[in-house]
Amino acid sequence: MPDKNNKYFAAHKEIISVARLSIYSNTFLLFMKLAAGFFMGSISVLSEALHSGIDLLAAIIANYSVRKAGKPADEIHKFGHGKFENVSGTIEAILIFIAAIIILYKAGEKIIKGGEVEYIGAGIVIMGVSAVVNFYVSRKIMKVARKAESIALEADAYHLTTDVYTSVGVFIGLVLIQITKNPIFDPVFAMLVALIILKASYDLIKRSVSGIMDVKLSDREENIIKSIIAEHYSEFAEYHDLRTRMSGAERYVDLHLVVPKNQPVVDAHEFCDHLEKDIKEKIPNLSLLIHIEPCETDCEICRKLDVCKAPGNAHD
Repeated sequence: MPDKNNKYFAAHKEIISVARLSIYSNTFLLFMKLAAGFFMGSISVLSEALHSGIDLLAAIIANYSVRKAGKPADEIHKFGHGKFENVSGTIEAILIFIAAIIILYKAGEKIIKGGEVEYIGAGIVIMGVSAVVNFYVSRKIMKVARKAESIALEADAYHLTTDVYTSVGVFIGLVLIQITKNPIFDPVFAMLVALIILKASYDLIKRSVSGIMDVKLSDREENIIKSIIAEHYSEFAEYHDLRTRMSGAERYVDLHLVVPKNQPVVDAHEFCDHLEKDIKEKIPNLSLLIHIEPCETDCEICRKLDVCKAPGNAHD
């Protein structure tokens, strides 16, 4: 069962709900755009149908990955299943890239061969409906994704956001065809759709692969960790080898903490627990590993702590 004290797992039910919403909305838009695109003979509308088809496949992958990522650590996956989200995001980005290449090819082919666009009014209505539906669904998914810090869900929301822009672009293209009676706007706006999709693909690959490659936490989060450690500087000698990484929504941190060599193990352990609690209050979904080392020199902090622990001292 999900850990209800974990921010990500506590929102797991809501994550699954919006992941399903994405599947339902993309299925509806896919069939609507396919029907319109074939009747109209519009490459830009068909490119939007392909875009929705890729979004549907991405939504299915996202739905699967957030279910897998939500499972607790087990005997095989000791660090949990967070990287399922990173893998999912990478696959989604590759699918988007393929869709963009197909759209560019088909648009170029239509520019060369030409062709008329029919039932333009119906296409305008369908693109308007698509933009409104995707705007609502993408905002809802993005809100949950950021709350739960789900990369796969955020990727899905980002797909739908680009779909809003591309639907608006095709909408404008169809309006221009209606006004000018020139069908060249159809493949031209299809190419613009493809370029937007390529940019989305690049951003998603960059974000997803960074998690697979164990990229460190953001500078902001690392600075929070360092500042919390600095607040307790009077209780240890020094620290070093601070390392951080992301795995899906989970954060992993380890460091070496140097304590006075005569400090009892139980005191060092209690201090580490206190330090971990303070850091987790500021940064959610974090696992902290602290390696204790004895101070090899007779430093000022060691002497101070020895004095504080001396018999009869008020701090004893």
